Amino acid sequence: MLNIVILTISDKSWEGKREDKSSPVIRDALSCLEHRIAGYEVVPDETGMIADKLVEWAEADIDVIITTGGTGLATRDVTPEATLSIVDKVVPGIGEAMRAETFKITPTAILSRATAGVRDKCLIINLPGSPKAVRECLEIILPVIPHAVEIIRGDVTEHGDTHNEA
Repeated sequence: MLNIVILTISDKSWEGKREDKSSPVIRDALSCLEHRIAGYEVVPDETGMIADKLVEWAEADIDVIITTGGTGLATRDVTPEATLSIVDKVVPGIGEAMRAETFKITPTAILSRATAGVRDKCLIINLPGSPKAVRECLEIILPVIPHAVEIIRGDVTEHGDTHNEA
């Protein structure tokens, strides 16, 4: 069972001026995983607030933090910077795979700066803010999330090897 939290990063949603349409897409997409949503919050595009929330959740009993929003090129898009400021390890393949595959659908996908990393025992994944992009990206990365969590937890030390095997 994965403990997952969702963090929406959006000035307008935080101010109540726009409905958060991406987190419901995340919830729906996660239905293929054995999980529970352990938290959800909306924060503005403020590096410190984003980083503080990521640290708070990563130091709780959370396996995966999925963020949505703030990964573009606009001045206020600071989610990758906040994430990179608090992770112990960067997982570049997640962002690379999302960009490579979604580029086949939309050429502007290469402008996404979404990243991923690990803090303590928690996998943090940045997704774009567009519901369409969220759906497309999750289709690409969802199959690897359980394995990534197993590795982070120490349940799998090498491909195919677990601590429980003889």
